[in-house]
Amino acid sequence: MRMAGFSVSMETSCGALFTELEKIWAEIGESEADKGRMLSEIERECLKIYQRKLDEASASKVQLHQSVAAKEAELAAIMASLGEFSLHSKNSKRQASLKEQLASVTPLLEDLKLKKEERIKQFADIRLQIQKITSEMTELNNHSDEATNPVDTEEHDLSMRKFNEYQSQLQTLQKEKSDRLHKVLEYVSEVHTLCAVLGLDFQKTVNEVHPSLQETSSGQSTNISYHTLEGLAQAVLRLKSDKKVRVQKLREKVESLVELWKLMDSPEEEKRSFGRLKYILGSPEEEINYKGVLSEEIIEQTEAEVERLTKLKASRMKELVLKRRIELEELCKKAHMEPDMSTAPEKSNALIDSGLVDPCELLANIEAQILKAKEESISRKEIMDRISKWLAACEEETWLQEYNQDQNRYSAGRGAHINLKRAEKARITVSKIPGMVDNLISKTLAWEDERSMPFLYDGVRLVSILEEYQLTRQQKEEERRRYRDQKKLQDLLLKEKEAMYGAKPSPRRASSFNRKMNGNGNGFMTPCPRRASVGSATPELLTPRSYSGRYNGYFKEMRRLSTAPLNFVSLSKEDTSSSFASISGSEPESLG
Repeated sequence: MRMAGFSVSMETSCGALFTELEKIWAEIGESEADKGRMLSEIERECLKIYQRKLDEASASKVQLHQSVAAKEAELAAIMASLGEFSLHSKNSKRQASLKEQLASVTPLLEDLKLKKEERIKQFADIRLQIQKITSEMTELNNHSDEATNPVDTEEHDLSMRKFNEYQSQLQTLQKEKSDRLHKVLEYVSEVHTLCAVLGLDFQKTVNEVHPSLQETSSGQSTNISYHTLEGLAQAVLRLKSDKKVRVQKLREKVESLVELWKLMDSPEEEKRSFGRLKYILGSPEEEINYKGVLSEEIIEQTEAEVERLTKLKASRMKELVLKRRIELEELCKKAHMEPDMSTAPEKSNALIDSGLVDPCELLANIEAQILKAKEESISRKEIMDRISKWLAACEEETWLQEYNQDQNRYSAGRGAHINLKRAEKARITVSKIPGMVDNLISKTLAWEDERSMPFLYDGVRLVSILEEYQLTRQQKEEERRRYRDQKKLQDLLLKEKEAMYGAKPSPRRASSFNRKMNGNGNGFMTPCPRRASVGSATPELLTPRSYSGRYNGYFKEMRRLSTAPLNFVSLSKEDTSSSFASISGSEPESLG
């Protein structure tokens, strides 16, 4: 429409001009030839103007084509590097003019250039972080040219896919860095603990691995390279090995020290400075974390103390041997065992003075005897407990005999009811003695069969003591029966004498009268111990307490005396009652 209007307007203008030119030519009187010639010149000049304008339009078209193509190529390259799809459709491109195409591409290209610059910055930042962490883990101090311009080689691919790959790589490196830093801190903490226990310089130890591990350093990040981790691991292993060696060494010294304290009976003042070291004897190695407890200074002090006590021990060895021997004898005495006479004090002193035996060997021998005595004492415990119960029952039997011999036991005196109750309990206990002895014999025989050795009580076989006790007890019962029979015979003879010569005062009344005259103020006489005389009608019951001291000769004499019968008939009434007072008082029948 514009071109059609332009043509109409031009034809009107040209027609008007041509009409005006013809008028001028007519007034001038130009010839037809001149008119034709001038019209030809006008046509040629118009063609030249059209041709020039056509050339200019063609050049402008070519230039626009090149600009649009260049911008579209640049746009395509940027979009390809950014990994984005095309933003133009071919249909819209065909319908739009070159200027419209250029006008639409130019702002889009500027936006993409800004986006590319921002993407380049993002890539540069993330790759810089990756290279920094990689350098920290590989301990590289000199960066390559990529550190200055880290994305020049990657401008062809600035897509989000590539960016996400870098982000994933960065996250992996950050996690590995965190893990390494945590591991380094664990190693450093362990090194600090071990150095404190061993008394070593922590700063010097970690500085040998890497200077950045010192706590005092500032402005320098902690090194987390493979070399540092390996160095810390080797340092921990070395310190643990040193700790193990020192623990073993100190334990040996402390054990020797404790033993020397025990041997020397050291005062608490001497022990106090080393008392804290005793806990390492029963503590696991990993729990020994006391500051400085394994330092060289502590070990040297302990060694010096052990050496000092060892020298002192050598000078006091005779005293120590005697002390240990006394301890052995006390232990054997409590268990009623005979100590080994090879280490008797006289022999030990003689051996030490003569120099024939090393005092340490002699002391070790006594220690072994003490250990053996303790073990044997434990094995004898059950039988010794039964012996104690038997002895207690024998003591109750003795008390009951003395109680029965007391003429004032039934008087209403002070404490009489208590003695009555005790007498009842004592009778029950005494009735169990035979069973206790039988059981004790069977236990002792079983013990001897198990160990193939006799059970000695103060040097005498216990079974022999128990069998002699049973025999003596049987003889006593026989004597009691014999006494009862002879007493009946005596009573019968007295009755016959009374029938022949008349009644006389009864011995029972006389003895009753004597009890009233000889009693204490409240009519009660407390039983007191009384030894069996040679003229006693009953033998003494031998227990381990009496047997061991009188085994040679005395027991035979007692048996000889106990088996000699007495002539009760030849005794007078008064002599008879006094001679058998002890026997009649010990019998249960006399209580009636």
